[in-house]
Amino acid sequence: MPRLGTHGTGSRMSDDAKLSARRVRLKLALEELREMKGFGTELVSLIIPPDRQISDARSMLQNEHGQAANIKSKGTRKNVQGAIDSAISTLNRFKTPGEHGLAIFVGSIIIGNNRNRMVSIVIEEPPQALISFRYRCDSRFELTQLEEMLIDKKSYGLFVIDRSEAAYGIATGKRIHVQEHLVSNIMGKHRQGGQSAQRFERLIEEAAHNFFKRATEHASSYWLPHLENIQAIIIGGPGATKDFVVKNDYFHHEVHKKIAKTHFDVGYSNESGVRELVDNAGSLMGEIELDAERQMMNMFLQELIKSHPKATYGEMMINNALEQGAVDTLLISEGLRGNNVQLQCKKCSNGIENKWIVRLQRDDELPSCPECSASGDAIKELASHSMIDSLTSAAEESNTGVVYISVDTEEGAQLMEGFGGLAAILRYPMM
Repeated sequence: MPRLGTHGTGSRMSDDAKLSARRVRLKLALEELREMKGFGTELVSLIIPPDRQISDARSMLQNEHGQAANIKSKGTRKNVQGAIDSAISTLNRFKTPGEHGLAIFVGSIIIGNNRNRMVSIVIEEPPQALISFRYRCDSRFELTQLEEMLIDKKSYGLFVIDRSEAAYGIATGKRIHVQEHLVSNIMGKHRQGGQSAQRFERLIEEAAHNFFKRATEHASSYWLPHLENIQAIIIGGPGATKDFVVKNDYFHHEVHKKIAKTHFDVGYSNESGVRELVDNAGSLMGEIELDAERQMMNMFLQELIKSHPKATYGEMMINNALEQGAVDTLLISEGLRGNNVQLQCKKCSNGIENKWIVRLQRDDELPSCPECSASGDAIKELASHSMIDSLTSAAEESNTGVVYISVDTEEGAQLMEGFGGLAAILRYPMM
């Protein structure tokens, strides 16, 4: 059955890379789980947060198994009890739910033409801790807590300014938060009685300087505690003031390092201006996130054209290189799909002898036994791992870095379409 989590020891994957791996694995699992449907209320979802005992969950399932005996439909009763038995068997492999909890999804799903197939998917080490215990038996799996973990947590600092006002905040996922709107109270540029023009201009510029300093200090103080998660600071405004403030180093030096080179013209320097800034800079935000992927793909492509390249691609070559410990960085397309499924024939198996592995999509029907041609209920699924999960596990065991490449760039599409979704930068050329 699929297991989502990190494997192996001694991996050089950073905490950020491990979190990224968990998010990708969860994303793939949820893609499959969303599409699964049972004939009736036969799909069992079990969500166990880290502070809940495995023994409590097992006792609850055993009680539910007894209650399921009262289901009138023989077929539904059989499938529900079979799913609960599978969940109990899965729980027996765990002593604790782990640091972030454990989610188990089991049941008989429809795979077309009134056929069904028993599946069991386990999600351990999700990207974040599960919050509450949940048991549900329905025609669809309960995925709410896990879906929320995929909401984009990447953020961008937002700042708009002119000489009369300024506003700043942060954008996280689809949420825009405006922290503060400041007004300068700078006097207009017209002659005041009893004052010389030069003195008046100095006072105006001093007031402007103090306002720029106040606005940028407030914004910097707000962003600094969150700077690690901020991808970039986006600057906007209706005139040249925005460029002047950046050029003259008003921002804190650590904040200044994250200011995007492109500044944006917006109509206002208040909350409306902040929201307009997000609309105008949306493509830039996406480009910033994808730039690291482009650089990695370009590194692979440049290496590939050399006479003795430290690069390879394709599943067979990649697996060979991983086995030899030759892969420095593995590039995996987020578009890669498929599961490596281990099967056993209950009809002709002799103990644990008759096992084989096939590549299947989740909604494929289990194939017939290659020895006796038995099919249907005679074929038992022993284990299943997504291609991405299997490759990531192999990479960690060989101390290999892993980078997940989206399909949202030309380079990412090239990885998927031209190289089968897999590429590797090697530690040394392979003959």
